[in-house]
Amino acid sequence: MPDRPRLTPPVADIRRAVRNSLRGVAREGDLVLVALSGGPDSLALAAAAAFECPRAGMRVGAVCIDHQLQPGSAEQAERAAAQARELGLAPVVVERVDVVDDGAGPEASARAARYGAIDRIREQLGATHVLLGHTLDDQAETVLLGLARGSGGKSLHGMAVVNGTLVRPLLGIRHAETHQACADQGLEPWHDPQNEDARYKRVRIRQTVMPMLEAELGPGIAEALARTATSLREDSETLDALANEWAHEIIGHDEQGRITLDVGGLVTQPAALRQRICRLVAEQGFGVSLSRAHTMAVSALATEWRGQGPIDLPGIRVERDNGQLFFDATRDD
Repeated sequence: MPDRPRLTPPVADIRRAVRNSLRGVAREGDLVLVALSGGPDSLALAAAAAFECPRAGMRVGAVCIDHQLQPGSAEQAERAAAQARELGLAPVVVERVDVVDDGAGPEASARAARYGAIDRIREQLGATHVLLGHTLDDQAETVLLGLARGSGGKSLHGMAVVNGTLVRPLLGIRHAETHQACADQGLEPWHDPQNEDARYKRVRIRQTVMPMLEAELGPGIAEALARTATSLREDSETLDALANEWAHEIIGHDEQGRITLDVGGLVTQPAALRQRICRLVAEQGFGVSLSRAHTMAVSALATEWRGQGPIDLPGIRVERDNGQLFFDATRDD
């Protein structure tokens, strides 16, 4: 492991972030993995985890994913694995995956393949959690992408520090700090050429949009966007909890097995809760994710009733009768 003659502020900040993120999440004796690409963010995270986890009585390993999307990817994955071992991480696994574009685009397909492989390795090794190297800058970019899509508060509240088995300790840490932490510890990170490829939206945001916003609106834009994400996430989680609580009072089933919603109970709710209740029925009852336009159409059957007939949504038909909304799965003939 490289010599670290002094504890610098970036190194201390990242160690503290790892320590705080795992408190109350992982326990003594648990195995925690770092998803390590070898880039500055994940390498600084791995070094901090190598320091903090043993002191908390945890074991820490690494998983290195080779997407095979560019020349030399196998060599880079092995290099990252070697760095993990030098840091004292064990076990260290290199997993090669085939990325198949399922129509969602290369970025989304690669992300799905990566998370699938990470979770598979986590289960195989018996690890409880996986640490990801997303930073405050990544969070800000996520919020801007959500704004561009116009997809509502759920996409604007960004990434959670803890999401099931995934932990993101660095959401309060800037890219510049991870770069400096690597330099301070004598670590040589890999710089992914795809991070400079302007074909990707995130790269254009990083290279063009954020600098323009900083120049025109002043410094601190990334921090402000990250704070916005945190605030929206807190609000969203509260509204989701209220919607779940109220849904139990007004959701039922009829003799045909259809899910029912009481119109009187639905119309008394604020619009934000009505939308969530409709979305909850679709997700939990039919495994379908509805857009805002879809949930508004369902809500209109309750709040703007003028005798309109059934509406067909992806995988679901919804109709109103006798003070109830009836949800039924559509079937291919």
